[in-house]
Amino acid sequence: MAEFIEKYINPFTDYGFKKLFGEEMNKDLLLDFLNELLKDEQGHIKDLTYLKTEQLGISDTDRKAIFDLYCENEKGEKFIVELQKSKQNFFKDRTVYYSTFPIREQAKRADWDYELKAVYTIAILDFVFDSDKDESDKLRYDVKLTDIETKKVFYDKLTFIYLEMPKFNKTVDELSTRFEKWLFVLQNLNKLDRVPEKLKERIFEKVFETAEIARFTPDQVRSYEDSLKYYRDLKNSLDTAKEEGIAEGIEKGIEKGIEKGIEKVAKEMLKAKESVDKIILFTGLTKEQIERLK
Repeated sequence: MAEFIEKYINPFTDYGFKKLFGEEMNKDLLLDFLNELLKDEQGHIKDLTYLKTEQLGISDTDRKAIFDLYCENEKGEKFIVELQKSKQNFFKDRTVYYSTFPIREQAKRADWDYELKAVYTIAILDFVFDSDKDESDKLRYDVKLTDIETKKVFYDKLTFIYLEMPKFNKTVDELSTRFEKWLFVLQNLNKLDRVPEKLKERIFEKVFETAEIARFTPDQVRSYEDSLKYYRDLKNSLDTAKEEGIAEGIEKGIEKGIEKGIEKVAKEMLKAKESVDKIILFTGLTKEQIERLK
């Protein structure tokens, strides 16, 4: 049986996320999280039913659409919950595409007046969109169809919620709402070695019990180990690419700075009426480059 440094699973692994939120016995955890996430507009969700995450469709592309979690409440409203570990091109497009499946499922063959139940697509992100980098204090984005001029919601049955988790940096003592407690658990569960005093509530104590690796069977440990290895490999690849990108950027910046410095010297020499040959000797620029600087 594998040994882990961490006491609790990492919720950003596929296995960890589904262990906490995707099992029937832990449905109350997902229910509580969604109620805290959506309580301002949804009201209280009484019950959830897990639905098949593999989607059926006309094309091969349709059949490749697999949700992390897909469920329905007692009113027939649908919830897609996606965990995204790394930046992905067109991820927003993907979430919009995913929302079309719960919409199409509601179509009826007989007479139908096109009344739809609400669809919620929730994305928990382990990264920050490039367009949001400057908004360090805003980690939650609620998106609906709105009128551009009035900013009023035009259609309220289609909602996309994006949580940019790297922006959440509150300590356990700074937590003031139940929703913040959920964000803290998602962000820090695998870094803790006990249940913090502020999280000693029934629902969070169950999270910690469910996430404790020592309680896993050998098969569960192996499954988690595989999932954790994939997550770490992905993170290492991204970190390496980022570091190489930064190094390359610094190198290019230095080169650009040196180039500008040389051009400045050449311009000053031109102002001083120095000969082109002398400028070439001092700066290493070509005759054509010096002519352009004139």
